[in-house]
Amino acid sequence: MARMGYQLLSYQSKQGPRAALKIDEQFWDAQQLSGEAEYSSVLRILDDWARADELFSRIVSSADPPPAKPLSSVSVLAPILYPGQIFAAGANYQDHIDEMHLTEFRAENAKKAGGRPWFFSKTSRSAIIGTGSMRALPSYSSKVDWEIELAVVIGRTASRVKARDALAYVAGYTIANDLSARDFVARESVEPDSPFRFDWVSHKGFDGALPIGPWITPARFIPEPQALDLKLWVDDELMQNSNTRHMVFSIAEQIEELSARVTLNPGDLILTGTPSGVGMTRGTFLRPGQQLRLAIEHIGELRHGFSE
Repeated sequence: MARMGYQLLSYQSKQGPRAALKIDEQFWDAQQLSGEAEYSSVLRILDDWARADELFSRIVSSADPPPAKPLSSVSVLAPILYPGQIFAAGANYQDHIDEMHLTEFRAENAKKAGGRPWFFSKTSRSAIIGTGSMRALPSYSSKVDWEIELAVVIGRTASRVKARDALAYVAGYTIANDLSARDFVARESVEPDSPFRFDWVSHKGFDGALPIGPWITPARFIPEPQALDLKLWVDDELMQNSNTRHMVFSIAEQIEELSARVTLNPGDLILTGTPSGVGMTRGTFLRPGQQLRLAIEHIGELRHGFSE
């Protein structure tokens, strides 16, 4: 077999969630393929990422790899169950900043103003769902919005990392939909200049607020993460269509900023911002029964929907 790339995923087995490697439409159980007892979950693989990545690349590129199974024979889960920390960059595409000026929630280009990247956190175990998921929209919101984002998966402990070195701490990349309850951005009864006005839990942290997947493409197979096409469709209508080269702060700059404040650990996620095309500026929000499709170059397609 010629040398080729692989992707890392989680799947549902009879014993529970397990890690697997995928090439095209076939997969191998990661623990069985490697012979490493600790490689039963994606998080445990990421804890040993440099060694695991080299081992997997060597095995799947060998002339006679072990027999694989069809991917269609298993249920694919969210690739990481569950990250310790999830950080999300706000206002990190200029076209999204521009469209936000059409709403009451205006944003500015922090880099042009000489500032730093801006982040918020999302919940982990409650928010993360995988490809193919059908979930009810949050009962308290009638304005749930979509936001496609390239998600960075950390593969080495990172503390006070400089931007020039930052990509060496990345294990790989996946797709994220940063779902947002736009009618719960702010508490209307609180003064606009109060730090307690914004309701980030209701806005960004509800159950099912972070579909991710369908798998992780290792960084070694994405030579330029700042040049990836990304697209989002609601049903069959293309809503977002951009490229990661339009980020205000690069992936490396985001890692530098975050790791200066907190230690990033293997399996942590960084959502790197969304481009224009969100529903808020269109006056259009998600409804029960709708299906979403998100695609990022060199990763694949994440699909999920909302139950009636």
